[in-house]
Amino acid sequence: MWRPKLMQIPTALEALPGRKEAIPVEPEHFVNGRNITGPCPPGLKEIIVGMGCFWGAERLFWQLPGVEVTSVGYGGGHTRNPTYDEVCSGHTGHTELVRIWFDPAVITLEAILKVFWENHDPTQGMRQGNDIGTQYRSALYTDSDDDLEIAKASRDKYQQSLSAASYPEITTELRSNVRYFLAETYHQQYLAKNPNGYCGLAGCSVGFPEA
Repeated sequence: MWRPKLMQIPTALEALPGRKEAIPVEPEHFVNGRNITGPCPPGLKEIIVGMGCFWGAERLFWQLPGVEVTSVGYGGGHTRNPTYDEVCSGHTGHTELVRIWFDPAVITLEAILKVFWENHDPTQGMRQGNDIGTQYRSALYTDSDDDLEIAKASRDKYQQSLSAASYPEITTELRSNVRYFLAETYHQQYLAKNPNGYCGLAGCSVGFPEA
């Protein structure tokens, strides 16, 4: 059955099957040398965000005090251990993501969510600016239901500001415990390796309410 791949997430039956083996990834963060693989280290918390193209989004977060480790990857769909080309085909259901491991004693989840909302347009559905497709949809994935409730509250709070500025409803996908697949090494910390590379980040110029 024909499906407009750019704008509709495939079902599990339609999606590419992927593979059992994980894509090989160099474990060291190119900027700070920390390990980007495995589970979240003890004492840190995890949040996974989708803001369109993951290159610029990852750089945004690795610069924040209290963020210990970032990586880019794929999630939210059906295909196991996908490649970048498979994700771009529209046949995996995955979106491009940044996984953030942060120290809650230094930076709060709420502070990270503020950066997330203000630095992309969460109202655009299956796109982010000129980047069109399901792999560019806005997403926010937590590792616990408690953090998911905090994320939902922050969405509702930001919606008030967006509505006041005549923006439509937020389309961000909010879920907990979504499986995350690391992207290929050449995508990791891409803008540190390629300082003049593409960065598609563009917010709505609407601040997150302080109170």
